[in-house]
Amino acid sequence: MVALLYAATFTIAKEIMPQWLPSEAFVSLRIIIAGFIFFVIQILFIREKITDRQDLKGVFICTLFGTLFNMLLFFKGLSYTQRINGAVLMMFTPIFTAIISGVVLKEGFGFLKVAGLAIATLGGIFLIGGFALNFSQKTVWGDLMVTANAILYSVYLVKVKSLMRKYNPLTVSTYTFAMGSILVLPFGFHQLVTTNFSSFPNQIWLGIAFVIVGTTFFTYLLNAWALKHASPSLVGSYIYLQPVLATVIAVLAGKEMLTLEKVIFAVLIFMGVYLVNQSKKQNA
Repeated sequence: MVALLYAATFTIAKEIMPQWLPSEAFVSLRIIIAGFIFFVIQILFIREKITDRQDLKGVFICTLFGTLFNMLLFFKGLSYTQRINGAVLMMFTPIFTAIISGVVLKEGFGFLKVAGLAIATLGGIFLIGGFALNFSQKTVWGDLMVTANAILYSVYLVKVKSLMRKYNPLTVSTYTFAMGSILVLPFGFHQLVTTNFSSFPNQIWLGIAFVIVGTTFFTYLLNAWALKHASPSLVGSYIYLQPVLATVIAVLAGKEMLTLEKVIFAVLIFMGVYLVNQSKKQNA
């Protein structure tokens, strides 16, 4: 579900930024509105609190790496680079996550995990664009921002795992977005108050709603729940499904043709994720 929601984000967000909404304003809307949704549900149904100072420090770190700076870097980078570049660079998130998990959580680097990550990365890169990639001077800053976002999000996946062992996923997400709603204001407040929202057509509002509710609220909640039941490297490996799902969506919408090459690359991705899953079972 997370991969499916993210698969549509590259195209939708690119249609909104920067023509209609600056990236900083878009991130501010994401965090503040999604944070409000988390808060309401938390108050009505969960009512769990985080009072331990050490855990609150962990929440603060997760806010910086997984809610604030990674979103700012991703959306800003996406506004400077091409959709295909951003999608390919995100393929390296599982590799960063596996490395950080190995260092911090002492997760093993067995043959199956390494082979699975390598196979899925190759399949993802070629499925998204293969040799049509264009990493040039025009996109270099955007490419660097998206890469930095992938690293920060990998740190978040590893760090938030310890919090998931103690608290409800909804509680952790509520606290990170509550902190993020305050911390994001210096970056996006001016852009928010100077944006002419009344000029937005309906399709732009629908795109914004999709990113806030789907790509923010549901993805963070589902990822948090997944991390409660699986390792960070395993959760991260499912990002490889994004290009597969994006291709399926494009084919069903009549935007692309299904070819034998795409089927082969999709099979490589599934094979890679399967090997990562098998490595997890071996270490269980």
